[in-house]
Amino acid sequence: MTPSNHSNFDPLTRTQILGVMAITAVVLLGVAKLWQHFGDIPLLSWQFTVPAALQGLALALGIVLASGVVYRCWPAYRQSADSYLELVIKPLAWPDLLWLGLLPGLSEELLFRGIMLPALGLNLGAVLLSSLVFGVLHLSSLQQWPYVVWATIVGLALGYAALVTGNLAVPVLAHIVTNWVSSSLWKWNHPAL
Repeated sequence: MTPSNHSNFDPLTRTQILGVMAITAVVLLGVAKLWQHFGDIPLLSWQFTVPAALQGLALALGIVLASGVVYRCWPAYRQSADSYLELVIKPLAWPDLLWLGLLPGLSEELLFRGIMLPALGLNLGAVLLSSLVFGVLHLSSLQQWPYVVWATIVGLALGYAALVTGNLAVPVLAHIVTNWVSSSLWKWNHPAL
């Protein structure tokens, strides 16, 4: 991967990436709490149980495996993912990948599945709309459209899991584990970057 693949961006430092992740998490949490407060929206139930943990881990495994297949079979997605992940993961140290799992996993799920789904009606239409917004959130440039498509599909899986289980813990755990495992695998497979 050459730096020209994301020439619209200057390389970010580790501190900048961690700062942006933290600020984004705080903004998303703030939006969720404000929407919840002013919209009088009940938060989707949160029950961390053994079945919920197993469902979240199974969903994460499915997403990671599907991502690997899509990465190998869709060259445009592979290029898009590599460009995005090089920008985000390359400057990070291995322990930072825990934050890459936790911060987006908690804040994005609270907003998109915890508040947005109930606000939009807690139905398949709400899953679709929240997934589209979730996908667009991952747009860093117009060349990243394949990554946005994949993020939208992942949003559909996370949203559907929230809808079916009625438990926010399932997509939160799935999102955290998916981010952590996927970023770890990418970093492991790109040591020279």
